[in-house]
Amino acid sequence: MHIGLIGLGRMGGNMRARLRDNGITVTGYDPNPAVTDVPTIAELAQAVPGPRVVWVMVPAGEITTGVIRDLADALDEGDLVIEGGNSKFTDDAVHAGILTEKGIRYMDAGVSGGVWGKENGYGLMVGGDAADVERALPVFDALRPEGPREEGFVHVGPVGSGHYAKMVHNGIEYAMMQAFAEGYELLEKRSDLIHDVTGTFAAWQRGTVVRSWLLDLMVLALKDDPKLAEISGYVEDSGEGRWTIEEGINNAVPLPAITASIFARFVSRQDDSPAMKAVAALRNQFGGHAVHKA
Repeated sequence: MHIGLIGLGRMGGNMRARLRDNGITVTGYDPNPAVTDVPTIAELAQAVPGPRVVWVMVPAGEITTGVIRDLADALDEGDLVIEGGNSKFTDDAVHAGILTEKGIRYMDAGVSGGVWGKENGYGLMVGGDAADVERALPVFDALRPEGPREEGFVHVGPVGSGHYAKMVHNGIEYAMMQAFAEGYELLEKRSDLIHDVTGTFAAWQRGTVVRSWLLDLMVLALKDDPKLAEISGYVEDSGEGRWTIEEGINNAVPLPAITASIFARFVSRQDDSPAMKAVAALRNQFGGHAVHKA
C-alpha cells in the first residue's frame, strides 16, 4: 500500500518511519525541506497512486483547514483523507464538507502515543464510514501497537467521533498527571520522613493499583532530575482539556477532577510550584513537549 503523509514533525516523522518499517510505502510532505520527500502537496498527489489515501498530521486550527483546502484542489473524486491531528471534533464537519464537495472521502483519527509511538505503536480512535475504515485498515494496523487490534484501535463512530474520543482521553490524562504531580509535591514536602522520592515512585511500578505508563514516565523524569530543578513549573495546555470541560457543561456531566487539573495549569502560570514542575516533566517525557527552563 502507498499513502501520502502531510506533516513530518515530532509525531508525523515517527509515524512515517513506523509505517515504512511495517511495509507501507509513504510519500511525505512538510514545509521543512530537510525532512520532506516532495516539494509541494500537488507533487505528493502526483506521487501517490489513486485512489489515494492521504494522512494529515499538522497543528490543529487554521493550518489544518488550509491543508484540507489544498487537498481539495489536489486530489480526485474517490480519494480518502484521514485527519490525525488534535483538532476539535466540531472542525471535522467543516473539513468533511470542504472535501465532500469534490467527492473526496474524509475520516478523523485521534492518535495517542507521543514521541514513543514509533517504537511502541499508537493508540488510534477513528471516526468515519465503515467502508473507509476497512480501506485504511492496513495503515491502522501498521501504526497501532502489536497484539489484538481492539487493544490499540477502535472505530468509534461517524466523522467527528475519533477526535471526540481523543478529547476525552486527553481530559482523563490531564487529571491523572495532576494526581501524580500532587503526590510528588507532598512526598517532597516531607523530606524529613521520605528520603527517596524517586525510589518511592519506582516501587509503585509493579504490583500496585497506580502502575501505568504515566507512572513509568514519572520515574524516568525523576531519575533525570530528582528535584526537577531544571524545569520551570509553567505548564501549557493544548486545548483538549478545555474542550472536554465545555462538553461536560453542555451535557450536564460533572467533571470535577478534569476541571481541577486544568485550573491547576492556569495556576502554574502565576506561581512556580513543584506539582506543576512534575506535570511539565511528564508532558516532556510522553510527548516531547517543550519545557520552560528554570
